[in-house]
Amino acid sequence: MSLAAFAKQHGVKYFLISFVDLFGVMRAKLVPATAIDTVAKAGAGFAGFAAWFDMTPAHPDVLVYPDPETVMQLPWKPEVAWVTGDLMMDGKPVEQNPRQILKRVMADAARDDYEMKTGVECEYFLISQDGRQISDAADTQSKPCYDQQSLMRRYDVITEICDSMIALGWNPYQNDHEDANGQFEMNWDYANCMITADRHAFFKFMAKSIAEKHGLKATFMPKPFANLTGNGCHAHVSLWSKSTGRNIFEDAKGELGLAPIAYQFIGGLIHSADALAAITNPTVNSYKRINAPRTVSGATWSPNTVTYAGNNRTHMIRIPDAGRFEFRLADGATNPYLLQAGLLAAGLDGIRQKRNPGPRLDIDMYTEGHLAKDAKRLPLNLLDALRRLETSDVLKAAFGSATVASYLKLRHAEWSDYARHLTDWERQTTLDC
Repeated sequence: MSLAAFAKQHGVKYFLISFVDLFGVMRAKLVPATAIDTVAKAGAGFAGFAAWFDMTPAHPDVLVYPDPETVMQLPWKPEVAWVTGDLMMDGKPVEQNPRQILKRVMADAARDDYEMKTGVECEYFLISQDGRQISDAADTQSKPCYDQQSLMRRYDVITEICDSMIALGWNPYQNDHEDANGQFEMNWDYANCMITADRHAFFKFMAKSIAEKHGLKATFMPKPFANLTGNGCHAHVSLWSKSTGRNIFEDAKGELGLAPIAYQFIGGLIHSADALAAITNPTVNSYKRINAPRTVSGATWSPNTVTYAGNNRTHMIRIPDAGRFEFRLADGATNPYLLQAGLLAAGLDGIRQKRNPGPRLDIDMYTEGHLAKDAKRLPLNLLDALRRLETSDVLKAAFGSATVASYLKLRHAEWSDYARHLTDWERQTTLDC
């Protein structure tokens, strides 16, 4: 169905023609439905330098060609529909476009008959509009996870988001108050990794929009409050045969219900984890979540080592059930498309190189981590992660060397901007030297 036909059938007056830049920021133009046919054919023009792309004002327009298969009518504002698609410049694909990076990695996987399916757990805080405090003054328990009263005080916001997901056909199945005061999580069905990435990007926009409608602010910032658990973005991963439709990770006779190929995939993630952190944990603030001291609740729920285990949430990778595993490293700032592309690229490398993930560590890494003397540690800060990415042949091959160089250039600039700031802590502890 064309976008014009969609508009006529569903009463849509405007389209948000959208894309996500390298930093995961959603950009859009609002196009009236009366002009959508013309814009769809010619592309919606953007200045790439105005977004987080490695471009200058001298570059030609970036043209977004909307894909009707991605269109989603906004349940909270039904006269508007959102649509994304491919980016072109001078008749060529924009290699830096995160969605097209994921497309390329998926095409590489398809050559081996593989399709990755994933689900994501998007944690977020509902806070005051000025961003200084959680929005619910009564949400004060030291262990607020699953707290019924706090959940129900935010019933209007949570249910409007959930009702929206139902209307979009995502099949949401649970909503909960998370481990930090003011923090929530909403889960919907797993799907092909591109569908999950599109929905992940849209979910962040949707949660923020509906929170604003209720006079609140939704934030996916990795660590908005120093003493509270941060926002993770856990991904549940399985690999399927495109030709047979079978989950090739699942093996009833395998250890914990996983086939050898699943352990090779995990081995690939372990091999590339420190470089992948620059993608999955892409901000200065990210490392205040994964290298954090104990929180008010008693645990950070975040990994700080490159390890895996069975149904044990203190590791980077958890195997909770047969046929899948959970990757617990990523946080709320991760780019929805680069997260999926990074997981798939590292996993494919693990399969092709038959990487051994090493022994499973069935210990509590928060209390017994010192016993795992050979466990690789995650980067301590963004700069360390960027330096690991600089040396990653796996991610350079998958994303493209030029794209990785552009990403590194922009993130190094962000690190340099951060390094120019003096904090109150530095003055308090160093002024009298």
